[in-house]
Amino acid sequence: MGSPDPLDFYDVGALLDDDERLIRETVGRFVDREVAPIIADCFAAERFPIELVPRLAELGLFGATLHGYGCPGLGSVAYGIVCEELERGDSSVRSCVSVQSSLVMGAIHAFGSEEQRLQWLPALARGEKLGCFALTEAHGGSDPGRMRTRAHRRGADWALDGAKHWITNGALADVAVVWAAADDGVHAFLVEKGAGGFEARVIKNKLSLRASSTAELVLTDVRVSESARLPEANGLKAALQCLDDARFGIAWGACGAARACIDTVLKYTQSRELFGRPLSHTQLIQTRLADAVRKLAGAQLIAWRLAKLKELGVAKSAQISLAKWNNVRAALDIARDCRDMLGAAGITLDHAPMRHMLNLETVITYEGTESIHELVVGRALTGHSAF
Repeated sequence: MGSPDPLDFYDVGALLDDDERLIRETVGRFVDREVAPIIADCFAAERFPIELVPRLAELGLFGATLHGYGCPGLGSVAYGIVCEELERGDSSVRSCVSVQSSLVMGAIHAFGSEEQRLQWLPALARGEKLGCFALTEAHGGSDPGRMRTRAHRRGADWALDGAKHWITNGALADVAVVWAAADDGVHAFLVEKGAGGFEARVIKNKLSLRASSTAELVLTDVRVSESARLPEANGLKAALQCLDDARFGIAWGACGAARACIDTVLKYTQSRELFGRPLSHTQLIQTRLADAVRKLAGAQLIAWRLAKLKELGVAKSAQISLAKWNNVRAALDIARDCRDMLGAAGITLDHAPMRHMLNLETVITYEGTESIHELVVGRALTGHSAF
């Protein structure tokens, strides 16, 4: 019978169809050949590997679940596999695809006009244009209702004033989906790079997601036409719908980071000898590896089941919150312990766990903190909001 695969202990791979397996192999090969060799240097240099964007587009990974407009229309399981494999390489690569796909293209596809879809979605799918999702503000964090960015009517047009913080792809983006409060509620606007009064400031000296481009966006009397407003994006509910799609990808991506960490330690402890035997022969290492695989297996099964619920159209926001919370917490705990099992070698970029550990400190915070997702689940259980 043999032993189970330590990185897929319950053989989730057997639940995939032929197309999904092909996607896993194709994206996995891309990560091994094109992401893994450069990502440690990118992390050290605080540089997003922009040279990967054409390849990500060529593989059909931008807007992968959308139909039409040059998008492949993949199912949720297939897209989850994409996120898992990309984050096995690094959270920064998965974050770029997630923002481009779920937040930017997803918002335009769901809430934009047909003219906006035709203008932006094919170019974004081809990687000719990059986008960012400008919702978060420095003072707001988990409470987007405190939004201070304002949209004022100026005749037939709009004027935007405010600032957005922690915006992935912000300094690279050709277009930003900017959420702003107006007298009649919250709206979303497509603000193009180079617009007067629009500035992107790179956030430096990060200790996490160092290979990701993160920026502060400043808007000072930025004038946009009514045609730049997403006509169906009325209220924060629209923004939160986009965030649910992004959180789904995160739940899968975290499994990829955990797999990379466990794989590293399995190989290292088989070759590293102390006191006359390999580390992998000791009880301490075996029990810690077993605990890591226990956490990973649970996360993988949750991710797969959530994807099937999404494909059926019955996934609930609270289920997505539980998956994001559980899977990122599991991956972060795994990464921390794997770093420790590597000893002093674990603090260098020669091994992946500490890089993943540092990245996951951000992943557990963005798209809703762990505490917020706990409260979302608590509200679902009790029927009462504790926000």
